[in-house]
Amino acid sequence: MSVQAIAASDAIGRLEEFSSVIDARSEAEYAEDHLPGALNWPSLDNEERKLIGTIYTQVNPFEAKKRGAALAAANIARHIERDVISEPRTWQPLIYCWRGGNRSGSLALVLGQIGFKVSVIEGGYKAFRAAVLNALPELAGRLDYRVICGPTGSGKTRLLHALAQAGAQVLDLEGLASHRSSVLGTIPGQPQPTQKRFDTLVWDQLRRFDPARPVFVESESKKVGNLAVPDALIARMRASRCLRLELPEDERVALLLEDYDYFVQDQPAFCERLDALTQLRGRATVKEWQQQVAAGRIENVVRELLVKHYDPGYASSIERNFSGYGQAKAISPADRSPQAMAELAREILKES
Repeated sequence: MSVQAIAASDAIGRLEEFSSVIDARSEAEYAEDHLPGALNWPSLDNEERKLIGTIYTQVNPFEAKKRGAALAAANIARHIERDVISEPRTWQPLIYCWRGGNRSGSLALVLGQIGFKVSVIEGGYKAFRAAVLNALPELAGRLDYRVICGPTGSGKTRLLHALAQAGAQVLDLEGLASHRSSVLGTIPGQPQPTQKRFDTLVWDQLRRFDPARPVFVESESKKVGNLAVPDALIARMRASRCLRLELPEDERVALLLEDYDYFVQDQPAFCERLDALTQLRGRATVKEWQQQVAAGRIENVVRELLVKHYDPGYASSIERNFSGYGQAKAISPADRSPQAMAELAREILKES
């Protein structure tokens, strides 16, 4: 038998060394957050975990352990039959559960008895989570950022994507958060991840970046939708060099109509989201915008949102929060098109 316990702080630096990373927790626990690339092999599924918990509290721990062992053994057998039979002797999995206890231990014991070299994270996911939060400040602090600034609709996200396609290191916080980082930023059909999941996704990106090369990132606020950007990261971003992206107003309006096409197609949803601006802009203004949307004058509403809502707030916020904005170099694509953004990305990289 070959089962080795390793510290979470060691595991997060060696993830690529393992053949597979296996999460032995329930589906719900896995969905909340998990290690990068982890496979979900529940020792107890959602309903079974609930059942064992009920027996534990309403009967006694001994009966719960008996029933839990029977269920876990059956599940482990299915995992082996489905996923392990074809693996060679050299297969080396890393296994974890919530606290590195029975669920990961049972699976590791069986795989170790087969003859595989198995590693188990001491303290389980709970220890991994602590290690990630501990590592984030150092990872965020070692990188050299270039912050893409610019008002709503100027194409910051499009430029980030173009930079990534051109080979730059890019941290797309809105992509990781599944949100466009504004009152109207909710993306239909794409719920935001949990805060734990977002933290893990950010950590996973930061650890892969080369400190010798710049990392391009958008000028986000402290929160992207409902998710908080790690404090150390937002502090480093706000102290970094900035690039000021500029695009004519007509191009910005057209870009927003393209990027928020789901609101153009679903006018009731657009009107519902506009309600969120009532406290800031007043019921009369919001009602007028909703009436214009209902009448099909969406372009006019988007233009007024830029001029009356987004631009004034952005101008004061960016100068207050990003110390390098005053010295930011102005950059301007020929237009909003992917081709123009790609050309601008190439120019930026030549100078970086």
